[in-house]
Amino acid sequence: MYTIKEVSKIMNISPHTLRFYDNDGLFPCIERNEKNVRLFSDNDLKWVETIQCLRNTGLSLADIKKYIALCKDGDSTLKERYEIILSQKKKAEEEIENMKKRLSILEEKVDHYKAVLNNEKEDFCNPFKK
Repeated sequence: MYTIKEVSKIMNISPHTLRFYDNDGLFPCIERNEKNVRLFSDNDLKWVETIQCLRNTGLSLADIKKYIALCKDGDSTLKERYEIILSQKKKAEEEIENMKKRLSILEEKVDHYKAVLNNEKEDFCNPFKK
């Protein structure tokens, strides 16, 4: 079992965010000890990872709560949960493509500036240079 502080370090998420998510009902299976300290299991860490992933792909907290409610409802909601995850996967793939385009532009600029610094060509990318 892990405390919030330990989970924070392991998962690279602030203790404040973990507490906020728990208070908002995103960790429905978290146990507490006799001192009311939250205790996370290995399975809970997987759940934290899933929530982080969903948040990082743009799913709102309200929609994450809906996903959690569907999970609680069991196998009858598998198709709906599948659709939510599939939608987030598509969004992540779109973001990867956008990042690849940005990276390509930056790679061109790096090559350009490297050539300029090596006196292999002139700096034609500076709009202020006449």
